[in-house]
Amino acid sequence: MRLRSLLPKLPTLVMMMMLAAPAARAGEGDGSQLERITRRGELRVCIWPDYYGITYRNPKTGQLSGIDIDLSAELARELGVRLQYVDSSFATLVDDVRGERCDIAMFAVAVLPQRRQQLAFSQPYLQSDICAITTRTNRAVRRWEDIDQPGVQVGVQAGTFMEPVMRESLRRATLTVVRAPTTREQELEAGRIDVFMTDYPYSRRLLDNAEWARLISPPQPFHVLPYAYAMRQGDPAWLSRVDRFVDMIRQDGRLASAARRHGLSEIVVRPGAAR
Repeated sequence: MRLRSLLPKLPTLVMMMMLAAPAARAGEGDGSQLERITRRGELRVCIWPDYYGITYRNPKTGQLSGIDIDLSAELARELGVRLQYVDSSFATLVDDVRGERCDIAMFAVAVLPQRRQQLAFSQPYLQSDICAITTRTNRAVRRWEDIDQPGVQVGVQAGTFMEPVMRESLRRATLTVVRAPTTREQELEAGRIDVFMTDYPYSRRLLDNAEWARLISPPQPFHVLPYAYAMRQGDPAWLSRVDRFVDMIRQDGRLASAARRHGLSEIVVRPGAAR
């Protein structure tokens, strides 16, 4: 009798179960990113594979190296999960992180006001000013004061913090925004720009590998910015865990050691520095 009484209600029960299933599946993604990383057993890290000394992929060997390759491996080890790299860039950073292509961006991301509006940042671990790269034979730009002059073509990479800073700073020179796959080095060597602006880590690539390159540093601090790790907003548990990791590597020497290996000791944020 009980079974017969349920038969007329079966279509309604089936419908209720079908409606409940998507809701249950959606609920699986609730909670902290840290919980999802643990369940998945994998940490997905966004990197920019053209960032020398930070997250650089050797074009000949395909091998990754840099301070954040070392430190991302340390973070994955502490979490007890495997590590997967996801190629990103400064131009796609916000979309990649907010779209959950990765759990965290670990490639020395400058903490900019416009990025803070869309991303959460750990405490800083590096900091860098802007510097300039030109050729040894360029006659237009010999000193920092020569950069913002009429007729000088100044290059910046699209999506980097140098783009808005130089757009605001230049009064007489002409700004050229270089977009991938074209590189600033190509434009400089071809003579289409006289100088390009970069940060300390990227300048090391040219100075270590290009005999034609010449570094011009500002005579006084120009636009020093902190570098940190970027995550989606609204997840205090994951942010707190990454902050704890940064604090630990600063205190126990792992950050300083990785920086020495990759020639970045000069821009490390020391233990005890204000956030």
